[in-house]
Amino acid sequence: YKGDRVVVAEFAIHPADSVDSVWVKLAHTQEEQGWIREAELKESFVPTDSISQAIHFFSNTHASYFMVIFALFVGVYLFRAFRRKQLQLVYFNDIDSVYPLFLCLLMAFSATIYESMQVFVPDTWEHFYFNPTLSPFKVPFILSVFLLSIWLFLVVTLAVLDDLFRQLTPAAAVFYLLGLMSSCIFCYFFFILMTHIYIGYLFLALFIWVFAKKVRRNIGYKYRCGHCGEKLKEKGVCPHCGAINE
Repeated sequence: YKGDRVVVAEFAIHPADSVDSVWVKLAHTQEEQGWIREAELKESFVPTDSISQAIHFFSNTHASYFMVIFALFVGVYLFRAFRRKQLQLVYFNDIDSVYPLFLCLLMAFSATIYESMQVFVPDTWEHFYFNPTLSPFKVPFILSVFLLSIWLFLVVTLAVLDDLFRQLTPAAAVFYLLGLMSSCIFCYFFFILMTHIYIGYLFLALFIWVFAKKVRRNIGYKYRCGHCGEKLKEKGVCPHCGAINE
């Protein structure tokens, strides 16, 4: 029944079976055991480890709809508040940091790699789903790239939080985080859909170009205004507050 836990007890090969030659023996208790085709096993059962459970949750249609609706609702609300009160949002009136945009880029990259595996090497992703690992080593190259992007996403998230709460008040930081979360959810689903029809790679290249431009702009500033703290390319009159920096 739904929710019951089973273990794989044995495998058997039946070459004469035209539907599926691989059969799996499942056991619920010592008394309740039986054979099932491997294809039916994969369709009807979910691994119990936490990584596979997380993959199953995020791949679930209802969860996907909920996340999209949530992202749209929060995004529209914050955009209206941004226009009225000039709240700071990622890329638009952004904080003085490249990490938030980099976080969105990592989400887009991870989604592109994920969907690429689904389209081009589904067996690799299926094997990972039933045999998950957090180690990027001793796995196929594309899986290694995907896992490294996930670890880098977590590291950059910490960098975002550090920059965010140093530059904004707690209330403004919470609104910014909501907007950033909506942006990441949008990037995830947008790049999955676009990669599925093979044009996601073009959008990813465009995203990388936008991020590179932002990094280049940030590198060009060598000084900060001693009065308002804004970045300056050279000493002299601050274009933001008019103070003279010598």
